Amino acid sequence: MSEAFQDAYPDELAHCYGCGRENASGLQLKSFWDDEETVARYSPRPEHTAMPGYVYGGLIASLVDCHGTGSAAAAGYRAHGREQGSEPALRYVTASLQVDYVAPTPMGVELELRGRIEEVGERKVVVAQSVTADGTEVARGRVVAVLMPDAMVAK
Repeated sequence: MSEAFQDAYPDELAHCYGCGRENASGLQLKSFWDDEETVARYSPRPEHTAMPGYVYGGLIASLVDCHGTGSAAAAGYRAHGREQGSEPALRYVTASLQVDYVAPTPMGVELELRGRIEEVGERKVVVAQSVTADGTEVARGRVVAVLMPDAMVAK
């Protein structure tokens, strides 16, 4: 499998709680291309419990958020004919996050996120997603991601 989108982020842009490899306490989500879709998998931990046997919805939202911005970066590189991780970095942040919960998410099951790029613009990428648990769709999401403002880069 190729390098995860998030692993191509420069070190100074890899601290996100959801997907940053530089954040040892974070979720460390990894997203990849699967033909024309993007895919990520995550196994919720016991601390992600909403109530016994079920995953906290905020975790689902975080996963959709980070898979969306990672997918946006990969789509941006692809649209510009650039290699992932090439400089200057294409790092996206969330402008809009929508999550619809369609079924309770069981604990003890690996979650799969699948993204479909709906739109790629000069500064904006829109990613629609589906989250499944053991083959059952549990959530749908949509992320509008925009290129990260220069002011957000740590000095």
